[in-house]
Amino acid sequence: MTDSFSLALLLCGVFLLAGMVKGLLGLGLPTVAMGLLGLAMPPVEAAALLIVPSFVTNVWQLLAGPRFGALLRRLWPMMLAVAAGTLAGSGIIAGAATHAASAALGAALALYGVAGLAKPRLRVPPTAEPWAGPLVGAVTGLVTGATGVFVIPAVPYLGSLGLARDDLVQALGLSFTVSTIALAGGLALHGALPLAASGSSLLAVLPALAGMWLGGRLRSRARPEVFRRCFFLGLLLLGGELIWRGLG
Repeated sequence: MTDSFSLALLLCGVFLLAGMVKGLLGLGLPTVAMGLLGLAMPPVEAAALLIVPSFVTNVWQLLAGPRFGALLRRLWPMMLAVAAGTLAGSGIIAGAATHAASAALGAALALYGVAGLAKPRLRVPPTAEPWAGPLVGAVTGLVTGATGVFVIPAVPYLGSLGLARDDLVQALGLSFTVSTIALAGGLALHGALPLAASGSSLLAVLPALAGMWLGGRLRSRARPEVFRRCFFLGLLLLGGELIWRGLG
């Protein structure tokens, strides 16, 4: 009973915070959740708990914009590569090398933190999209399959396409939704998606949605740039801690 209560408190706190970050920035729920849960449990267990709240919040983000069809026609080669790469890489996070998976998760978080703090101004010309999209999608899928983190290098790539703000948010929702479904498939393929984890993941939906609502309210009052800088600095420190634990 104590263990179940402690798990419920952990899930509520983590997904409330992760939802607030997503509501404020439009991304970050799986990254924050995986990073914090990864301090308390193996990455494969954290990834299993992430599936349902990530899927629900990303579908919400995906369907909130008006250009789903146009974005899907433009980005489907990248999304197909994301799915294939995630399925190919899911054996890493589901395998026995939990220390290596923790270190890989830490490296992905630290890399994302550095990229966010540096804010590189990249631009991908339309002529490069036919080959760049699938390449970025495959790498993103492998990173997702190995660590449960969906963001590298998909987020910087989508940000370099010159999309309007609402289109970018919807494109991120599309990429994260595909990654979540593919990760669930990969975990199930390797027998790492137990029914108990699915039930606990379902319980995390409510605090995640509450956090998104609260983050949306805070967005109009807070200075997003200051919060964004603190967020990426926190990811860098969290990633360093996970790398230390994994290598130790």
